[in-house]
Amino acid sequence: MKFPHGAFPVSRLPSLNALRCFEAAARSGSFSRAAEELNVTQSAVSHQVRQLEQWFGITLFDRLGRQTMPTQKGQELARSLAEAFDIMAAACRRLQQSDQGPALTIAALPSFATIWLIPKLSQFFREHPEISVKVVYAFADHKVDFDEVDIAVLWGPGEWDGCRSTKLLPGSTVPICNPIYLEKEGPFDVPQTILGKPLLHDTDRLDWQNWMRHAGLKHAGPSPGPIFQDFNLLRAAALAGQGIALCPKSLIADDLASGRLVQLFDIDIKQDYAYSIIEPASGIARRTEALDTFKDWLLSTAKGR
Repeated sequence: MKFPHGAFPVSRLPSLNALRCFEAAARSGSFSRAAEELNVTQSAVSHQVRQLEQWFGITLFDRLGRQTMPTQKGQELARSLAEAFDIMAAACRRLQQSDQGPALTIAALPSFATIWLIPKLSQFFREHPEISVKVVYAFADHKVDFDEVDIAVLWGPGEWDGCRSTKLLPGSTVPICNPIYLEKEGPFDVPQTILGKPLLHDTDRLDWQNWMRHAGLKHAGPSPGPIFQDFNLLRAAALAGQGIALCPKSLIADDLASGRLVQLFDIDIKQDYAYSIIEPASGIARRTEALDTFKDWLLSTAKGR
């Protein structure tokens, strides 16, 4: 059988399972994390890596106690494998979508999807009816599976391991409340006036503690108001007039513009946070015209264009 120039017969390659286990272990820096990602046991990953080392006749990992670090040759192999797996995944997606037109799967935090993305998607559908879109949840405590997802929007202060990030919405977070609540409980002219008032908390009380320090209320502690599991619940409580909440100003811009919520002070926290577009670092081979179109639309919509 003849192969294209530079091609390598599959029969002369090591086990694909072994290569997959090695790449995952090298990328994650842990046999146990690789096992969790691939849904196999740690011993299975270790066995596959040993088989691969025997096939090559070289050591791919330096084992220092419980730590395993890829050798220089191991790092070179891992980089090449990451690109190769990315190319294979992109080819499979293109074939799967060839009869259906371009399709995208977007993972987004529930709050971002509900408040910002979904209300604006109708504009994208009008402009690009040829692109099919699937929106799935991305959860803060779960790693995004880019084998199933094309692009994600997450909230955080910086970089994500193994990913490229593009800032979408700033994270500046300010105190807000329902205007009826403000009329009933206010006015709130200075930060001290909120002391003793019901405060609404997202996940824990740390954000309000941080805000009070920024506001100069060094010896004040936030009142033990209700804690909500995610931002959707927190926003619903604020809209219902149950108290004062800290919210990313960019995410609730429509609420502020319509008067459903009002901002109390300009003092903000989380300036280093953002809602960011997240893509795999090795995602060049994954790029499609549909993906570029959607990313450009996200960025232009966030800028109000």
